[in-house]
Amino acid sequence: MRVAPVGGTAVQDHVALAEIELCGELIIAASTAREDRLSLESIDEVLRVAEERAAERDASDE
Repeated sequence: MRVAPVGGTAVQDHVALAEIELCGELIIAASTAREDRLSLESIDEVLRVAEERAAERDASDE
């Protein structure tokens, strides 16, 4: 078994960190929601789906 050395050799996986952040935001939204489940619209709002789609659309127009 290989063990990572101790020290300043940490590797950051930016995609994994972004996914963890989004999961955290969903957990917070779910814990504060009045209903039993978040609607698909609520999930899209938390994940900022509309903003991402608009950014993709703008990028493809250029």
